Parts: sequence; C-alpha cells; structure tokens
Amino acid sequence: MPDSILTPEQDAFLRSRLWAAFATGRRDGSPQLSHVGYDWDGQDLVVSVKSYTAKWKNALRLPKVALLVHEDRKQLIIYGTAECIDRDPDRAALTARVFRRLTGNTALEPNEGFIRMLDEQQRTVLRIRPAKASMMD
Repeated sequence: MPDSILTPEQDAFLRSRLWAAFATGRRDGSPQLSHVGYDWDGQDLVVSVKSYTAKWKNALRLPKVALLVHEDRKQLIIYGTAECIDRDPDRAALTARVFRRLTGNTALEPNEGFIRMLDEQQRTVLRIRPAKASMMD
C-alpha cells in the first residue's frame, strides 16, 4: 500500500484540523452522520467511539465510511474502510493517540487507569485507511 493517497495539500489540511463529520450507512441504507474528533498520522485516521453508538454498530455491519473535514467553503472528503477495534493493547494505544491530539496532552499514556476509563465508557476505536480523497474550494 502506498504511504498515502493524499496530496501534500490534502495531508496538511487534514493535519491542521481536529473535527470532522463522520458518515456511516444505516441498516435501511440511509446515511448516519456524527461530529467526531480524529487523529491523522499520514497512514490512517483514528476515531474513538463508544460501542453502543450508531457509528460503531454501522461500521461493524458495513465498514465503508466517509469523513468530511471543512473550513468555511473549503472541504476535504475522505472515503475509506473502517477497522473496528475493541481489544487492547490496540484499543488503548489508538484511543490514547486520539486523546493526545484532541487534548494536547502529549504525556497521556494508556496505563491501567486509562484502560479502566475506556472500559467504563465502553470506548472502542475505528481506524480508517483512506482509499480516496476529494478536495474542493
């Protein structure tokens, strides 16, 4: 797999934002949208979600997803396949990665207390590897 399907401009735009509209498909075929925080490391996008939410259940059933990242009228749409992760150590490590990005707490580590909090909140992770990207101004 190539390092990234994104252009340098798309990569920079994605790295400079924290929030996206996340789309999955409902059982009846209609779209489901959520506002999510994410982390992009140049290889994959990671989103922390709770296991009882529609986005988790929809991604388990149909892993084709899209994210819309925008600023005013400029927008980047990422299409990809979600990998649903609910087991440690991957769940804890990837969730810590997202939380570090969203909070700015670079010292956050997936220790026992962090894992206990993930369990209490029923947190899971979606890892999305972009398959297609489209940017519009």
